[in-house]
Amino acid sequence: MGILNLTPDSFFDGGRYTKTEAWLVQAGKMIQEGASIIDLGAVSTRPGAAFVSEEDEISRLLPAVELLTAKYPETVFSVDTYRSKVVRLACEAGAGLINDISGGSMDDDLIHAVAGTGLPYVLMHMQGTPSIMQKNPVYENISDEINEFFIKKIADLKTAGIQQLILDPGFGFGKSIDHNYRMLYQLSAFKKAGYPVMAGISRKSMIYKLLEINPEESLAATSALHMASLLNGADILRVHDVKEAVQVIKLAETFLKAGAE
Repeated sequence: MGILNLTPDSFFDGGRYTKTEAWLVQAGKMIQEGASIIDLGAVSTRPGAAFVSEEDEISRLLPAVELLTAKYPETVFSVDTYRSKVVRLACEAGAGLINDISGGSMDDDLIHAVAGTGLPYVLMHMQGTPSIMQKNPVYENISDEINEFFIKKIADLKTAGIQQLILDPGFGFGKSIDHNYRMLYQLSAFKKAGYPVMAGISRKSMIYKLLEINPEESLAATSALHMASLLNGADILRVHDVKEAVQVIKLAETFLKAGAE
């Protein structure tokens, strides 16, 4: 899953793809490099990000969904949103997947809206909200607590009529650096529910803060953790750098195949 941020303030690539020509070129590049899904985001959810109105989110997002789905009909375009109105409009515009950071907690109508579209849904775990989530997050056993969250939410989603799910434990969303690495080491625990697991760790602070570098310098380290994610059971990588992630996937598949022979 390639990340295409249509925002001016995302932590790594904010402002690069706010104009039509820029995001068209970047989408084409990611597809050529091997992206199966492109995740379109019009609201930054980095810690402390500024509030974006529903109207601004829609004005940034819908033209991209409409144009990209028409231009690249074989590619799945995911919409990264927690708002029910945006879900419905994005579906009408051609979106093929809903990626919600909130697990339905930030809009009471979100789950009903997703069920009404019939689209697959990415269920992510987040402790708190983006504005406060990194202020002293606490867990007794992070894997157990996130699995409990998944079990409860999966039951609610099935009741609502949503059957196609992807689980995202939410790296960096209400987790300390230590929490993130515990979660990565125990990633296979989230496969117990029987759904695909997505790892979204690309260039995040769990990498660059630990190494005392900046996000622009974190590609090699991101690739190392992508390999760890795949070996620990990740089914989908959500990435800024598609070419390098596809290389890691090929290496991981070859490595695992050798071990199975």
